[in-house]
Amino acid sequence: MLVGVVAERASGGSSSAVPAAATMAAPTGRTTTVAVTAEGMRFQPSQITVPAGDRLIIELSNHDTRRHDLVLATGAKSGAVGAGGTVRFDAGVISGPVSGWCSLPGHRQAGMTLSISTGAHPGGHAAPTAAASPQAARIDFMAAPGPGFQAHDATAPVPPTGRVHRLDLRVQEVQREVAPGVRQQLWTFNGTAPGPVLRGRVGDTFEITLSNDGSVDHGVDFHAGALAPDGPMRPIEPGERLTYRFTATKAGIWMYHCSTMPMLLHIGNGMYGAVIIDPPGLAPVDREYVLVQSELYLGPPDEPGDLAKMQAERPDAVVFNGHATQYAHHALTARAGDRVRFWVLDAGPSRSSSFHVVGGQFDTVYAEGRWLLRPADPGGAQVLQLHPAGGGFVETVLPEAGHYPFVSHAMVDAERGARGVIEVSAR
Repeated sequence: MLVGVVAERASGGSSSAVPAAATMAAPTGRTTTVAVTAEGMRFQPSQITVPAGDRLIIELSNHDTRRHDLVLATGAKSGAVGAGGTVRFDAGVISGPVSGWCSLPGHRQAGMTLSISTGAHPGGHAAPTAAASPQAARIDFMAAPGPGFQAHDATAPVPPTGRVHRLDLRVQEVQREVAPGVRQQLWTFNGTAPGPVLRGRVGDTFEITLSNDGSVDHGVDFHAGALAPDGPMRPIEPGERLTYRFTATKAGIWMYHCSTMPMLLHIGNGMYGAVIIDPPGLAPVDREYVLVQSELYLGPPDEPGDLAKMQAERPDAVVFNGHATQYAHHALTARAGDRVRFWVLDAGPSRSSSFHVVGGQFDTVYAEGRWLLRPADPGGAQVLQLHPAGGGFVETVLPEAGHYPFVSHAMVDAERGARGVIEVSAR
């Protein structure tokens, strides 16, 4: 763990270049050296006291399995420190309070901060603080998507015939429209949020090659597999790859997502997808769709999402398949009398779903591995209720031509984007 503060009462101080800092206190000519450890999304110690006017040298040791850095509000920076590494850097002459943080995406908001203080000193003042991010653009939920927009294809993949399924899954940072006229930098699997839908049967083996083409560390967690997470779910640095192999032993629609902390940020910024493992004997249907519900927490345009909003659970939108109201303008289709199956996954990261088709009734409900309703049963269902990471499917026969809206019946979420339309034509 951490070693303590070492005061070096050496005259003349360090010869390193000093960034701009608060300089109201007269330099003492002394140097204080502090050892700081980065581990578990925290700096230890997280508070440092330095005699006013002393030059501060920080020895930053990374005891974590991931990269970290330390940036001070004065402009001093440690640079990236890899797992097990140590760096010594000059924080300058300290004459007032200074804040510090890890600058990797989401680490500061997750609690990786540090504060430097001094004893009372005449004329001292606080170091400048980082500027607040501008507010995200307001979403017009009645507007159509922008020019050239292509809706996410909600058609379920056809059940494969083989028993071993291989997929190259690449982490990619992309700019996407996520609501009408609103763009966001997303962290994705294979360039889309949600990522590709995988499908198989109980007993099938999946071999996933994960490659990190992003700028920060990422990993992946497949809920469809049961195995120790230590190796296959470990974060990998940009340019690295790993192989994740699992055998599906249980049926359902399962979530996969980035396994790197803070997971709230990585999932909330687009790193999620679905794996369908068909229940044995699942009957064919006329139409089959996959809808993944998730939340948007907008940051500045073309930048990643806002972790502070995620932590406060203040979504700007709730969406199906990554874009607010896309299926209100690019409707799903069916014919009157078709049996339609909707696979639904609630990717969250935090809000529940209550999936409902307006004008339709469900005669089949399968949720979290259980048959809750079958066509021969006398009752019917109006919603598929799911908690975050929960999944299932419902089936309905839409009786006549027309337009059937689908929503999350948590109406505040329907109003902020969790809705679409099924356009049913006559036979």
